[in-house]
Amino acid sequence: MKVINEEFRVSTKGYCDLINITGHISKILSQSNLQRGILTVFVVGSTGAITTFEYEPGLNQDMKEFYEQIAPVKKRYHHDETWGDANGFSHVRAAFQGPSLTIPFDKGALTLGTWQQVVLTNFDNQPRSRTVVVNMIGE
Repeated sequence: MKVINEEFRVSTKGYCDLINITGHISKILSQSNLQRGILTVFVVGSTGAITTFEYEPGLNQDMKEFYEQIAPVKKRYHHDETWGDANGFSHVRAAFQGPSLTIPFDKGALTLGTWQQVVLTNFDNQPRSRTVVVNMIGE
């Protein structure tokens, strides 16, 4: 059993920027020469998140509208009073979605559905350079 850690950076826009990172992760897995195991993807920072869905314009818009319903940008947040940075909504959204995802892999490929992609979201109210950590355990 081998453990390999890699990371990469992604430049993001603010306000629910959705970025398909499946290609980055697949390339890292391919370069590892691991054939089967599990891979964890983790975004560093409390206003970023990772999930999977079908990355296409209609669903991307649906996701943005969904996040606006559960944590509206213009709502008053106690966090904003604490720090004065007006991004309480982004912390709530990121906490709801979560910073990591575990994906099994077999035959050197991610075990994802036909239309399933790994998506990084920057919920913050400004652009960020996000560090994404990929941890692979396998053989």
